[in-house]
Amino acid sequence: MKKSAIFFAIAAFIVACGGTSEDKTANNTVTASADAPDGEKLYKTYCVTCHGLYGDMQGNGAIDLTKSALTLDERVKVISEGRAGTVMVGFKTLLDEAKIKALAEHVEKLRK
Repeated sequence: MKKSAIFFAIAAFIVACGGTSEDKTANNTVTASADAPDGEKLYKTYCVTCHGLYGDMQGNGAIDLTKSALTLDERVKVISEGRAGTVMVGFKTLLDEAKIKALAEHVEKLRK
């Protein structure tokens, strides 16, 4: 439990200190990028510690994502709200809906 709390504190710090995605236009002015969230990058930031790079690590009692039968909507709900009876917490306070959906879509790619 203590390791999970430390992980989430570090993850929150990384998110808080992260910069914005920016592009330079032809006249060298900076504009914010409107690209879709990168589910793989989000997974590596928030999930790899317990689920592992390939989704099958099962650290801290994490579910083996390679064997998950959850639908996209069910994955979005678990990522948003967490999973009762486990150490997985919800990420709806850290990630917006688009990022949670991108993360859920990436998790689908881990299924074997």
